[in-house]
Amino acid sequence: MKISIFGLGYVGSVSAGCFANEGHHVIGVDPVQTKVNLINNGKSPVIEKDIGELIERVVQEKRLFATTDTEEAIHRSEISLICVGTPSLSNGRLDLKYVRNVCEEIGSVLKNESDFHVVVIRSTMLPGSMRNVVIPTLEEYSGKQTGKDFGICINPEFLREGTAVYDFYHPPKTVIGETDQRSGDILAKLYSSFDAPLIRTDVDTAEMVKYTDNVWHALKIGFANEIGNLCKALGLDGHKVMNIFCQDRKLNLSPYYLKPGFAFGGSCLPKDVRALVYKGKQLDLELPILNAIMPSNKYQIEKAIRMVTEKGNRKVGVLGFSFKAGTDDLRESPLVEVIESLIGKGYDLKLYDRNVRMASLVGANRDYILNRIPHISRLMVENIDAVLSHADTLVIGNDAEEFRSVPNRLKNGQVVVDLVRVAEQITSEAQYDGICW
Repeated sequence: MKISIFGLGYVGSVSAGCFANEGHHVIGVDPVQTKVNLINNGKSPVIEKDIGELIERVVQEKRLFATTDTEEAIHRSEISLICVGTPSLSNGRLDLKYVRNVCEEIGSVLKNESDFHVVVIRSTMLPGSMRNVVIPTLEEYSGKQTGKDFGICINPEFLREGTAVYDFYHPPKTVIGETDQRSGDILAKLYSSFDAPLIRTDVDTAEMVKYTDNVWHALKIGFANEIGNLCKALGLDGHKVMNIFCQDRKLNLSPYYLKPGFAFGGSCLPKDVRALVYKGKQLDLELPILNAIMPSNKYQIEKAIRMVTEKGNRKVGVLGFSFKAGTDDLRESPLVEVIESLIGKGYDLKLYDRNVRMASLVGANRDYILNRIPHISRLMVENIDAVLSHADTLVIGNDAEEFRSVPNRLKNGQVVVDLVRVAEQITSEAQYDGICW
């Protein structure tokens, strides 16, 4: 393919060299003449393992050259990748002036283009930037319509400094955020030979994915450092602890516990977080990430309570209130905290949980249910229908299979507050409210 790449900094230079190495014809574009001269002399504008030799070779083979001329680049390419910087302002706000400037230049050239040209953003931008900055700017300066006269996609990069060339050829995933299928199809051709999952989604989701990745990496580093600091204070080797931790790829390094939803509870997590945080205080350690876990969890409980009260209905039904489906354990169940708060506010509640109902008759939790939370046990009913016939607001507290049809069984006026995403397909969105979706 014929590709133009705007911005010959770190991402742009690596992308230009690697795509040219894949056999594409690449034009690098940058307003800084020094960078353009470096590329045309077969030298890399950035210091990065392997990219210097790669650029030297593809320039000699005439698959890569650079220019300061936007019009020339657009006329000689079918797809343009924008790889300019998006630096932070002093208040943390993202500065999109370079993205906006390039979109103005490209739009002005597209005004006189007859061919369908696809513009692809590789720069890191917050959700909403495509719809509020990139697309309006391109349409304003071209006088044309996105998806009809030209294409637009976002294609976030996942390149680490020091291993960028390796990462380019061995990506964990390739994400394409597209406004229309035609544009996505053209961009996808660039990655047809790559052995990585190709994920096509909407532009807003693709924008957020890059931030989610980077913040997760930052959180992992901070978490490991705090565990290391705690280990050192206890006379332990933090590397030895974390090496063992990382061998668990079933739970620790896995998708488990990484789905947005309700607060955690049960007999282990709250108790163990509090114990470790307390030990850190005893050792006079600053552990801001670990210290924030319980307050963050508390916020999610408070959010669920607000979601129920803001519906304005006094009759509330709760389906599932053990801390996890398939268990009768109510110890530190966040749903019990929600229920007790609603009782205290005078709401008329009915509760159903198959496992808790059985536990109230037999089992180790009988004493806990009858003696520690008798006010809750008196509100329990025998089946889902009893809750549906009573409540105007239904709270789904765990993902038991028997609750999956509930959002599609609502009567007029009833509304669901879903804390677990019990169903993907909802009949009426007006009657449904998910805690994180």
